[in-house]
Amino acid sequence: MYITLNLESEEPIYTQLKYQIIAGIAKKELVSGEALPSVRTLAADLGINLHTVNKAYQQLKQEGYILIHRQKGVVINPDGIPKADESYWTELKTKLHPLIAEAVCREAQEQDFLQLCQQLYQEFSKKG
Repeated sequence: MYITLNLESEEPIYTQLKYQIIAGIAKKELVSGEALPSVRTLAADLGINLHTVNKAYQQLKQEGYILIHRQKGVVINPDGIPKADESYWTELKTKLHPLIAEAVCREAQEQDFLQLCQQLYQEFSKKG
């Protein structure tokens, strides 16, 4: 899996890194139990601060995507990613709310918005 960061983006680097790892899991490029580089190694490979990588890893750990072991290092959660529960749906609604509000303000058609969501969802659902 290749990680590409946009250092000119307004989106923080740790957020870009976090979302690319999640996308890798969703696309089955990263599988349960697979090792990820250490914080230091990934920071050096990407040419970014190790605290940036650490922040992304800590958020991924908190959300159940990865486990961090002293002996084994960083691995994709071998038990699988936690299923969507009530708190997940609440958080998703919170994240979608401003995006939908913006689409409505820009007079984007609901069907176009839903079609875009469906296309993006299918990108992650394709079986390799």
